[in-house]
Amino acid sequence: MYQEERLVAILEFLKKNQRISVEQICSLFDISRDTARRDLVRLEEEKSIVRTRGGAILPSVHDEIKNYSNRLKIVSEEKKIIGKKAASLIYPGDRVILDASTTVQSCAEHIENMDCTVITNSINQAEVLSSNPAVNIQLLGGTLEKEHRYLYGSSVVEKLAKYLVDKAFIGVVGISENGLTIAHEEDGLVKRKMIQQAKQVIVLADHTKLGNTDFFRFADLHDIDLLITDQTPPKVFRDLLDKHHVELLTADLEDEGDD
Repeated sequence: MYQEERLVAILEFLKKNQRISVEQICSLFDISRDTARRDLVRLEEEKSIVRTRGGAILPSVHDEIKNYSNRLKIVSEEKKIIGKKAASLIYPGDRVILDASTTVQSCAEHIENMDCTVITNSINQAEVLSSNPAVNIQLLGGTLEKEHRYLYGSSVVEKLAKYLVDKAFIGVVGISENGLTIAHEEDGLVKRKMIQQAKQVIVLADHTKLGNTDFFRFADLHDIDLLITDQTPPKVFRDLLDKHHVELLTADLEDEGDD
């Protein structure tokens, strides 16, 4: 077997088993330890593996968080139906907080033109709602995160502390036994304060976010009241929600055809 073929086979083994030893490589391909080590050195140079004592593992892979405009281009049908279901929970007279996530923007796009107050740190949410004359919009001022189009910083957190609202709608990168997580700490600090100021905390997350954990934890599961998602989660995840007294609402694709 040529080295190139072995390297492909080693990577396939790693994908299935997470780690491989020099002894395993020797046994699998009937080669010497020196040849096995040379294969690992080659894979390490290509940044395909991380060498360990006696073998190798795959490097950690982190999904790139696309900027807000690019994420809007790939807003899925799942996010749209979640947003529509979330918007149906907003009633005349409500005072609500919307964070700066694209799933929550789907909620903003479905809010009816009614007498309610929306507080947000998202330029996009404010722009979407500006076409509804009956909606009162409070845009939180702070430092602009240009790539992801939200305002953050101490001034945003201090202003949030003055508001007491009925509902907060929060998006996440991951929701798991580790709580609610996000890629950027400054975004997470604002979300944390939003949660603290609301009587009811509603998390919007499509099924790809369930069970995932990202960089910064901004809340625990017991801090939220309701999770809206697009598919019924596995039983182990439903049990986790029950343990922390989180209600589950699954939006149905048929909802999109109700208009």
